[in-house]
Amino acid sequence: MDEKFAEIRQMLEKDFFASENGIILTSITLGGATAEMNVTTSHLNGAGTVQGGAIFTLADFCFAAAANSYGVPTVSLDSNISFIKAVSSGKLLATAVELYRRRTVAGYSVRITTEEGELVSVFNSTAYIKNK
Repeated sequence: MDEKFAEIRQMLEKDFFASENGIILTSITLGGATAEMNVTTSHLNGAGTVQGGAIFTLADFCFAAAANSYGVPTVSLDSNISFIKAVSSGKLLATAVELYRRRTVAGYSVRITTEEGELVSVFNSTAYIKNK
């Protein structure tokens, strides 16, 4: 990954919840990021599909990487998620893109897909850009 994002990578490595859930940051760009999670039995709910909280965590982690890519502390003001397809195995891929960025707020969308590109979930978040 690009050296200019090393500080953000170090911050995200302290996200122990994401780490314990097997989430890996695969790339970061200015306003964007990708992450992945191999589905294990610990991610499954009682119906045998990936628990919504696990998908939300993957999306939220990817959002955090994209939103903080400018090197300015940025947090979520609100988030919503739509679950489109149930999955029980494989790898989930998250791709965050910046929709807009203003002085103190920004918007992001994160698509969660299977390795085959099937859409699993769409996550949207409004971010608050803090003063340094």
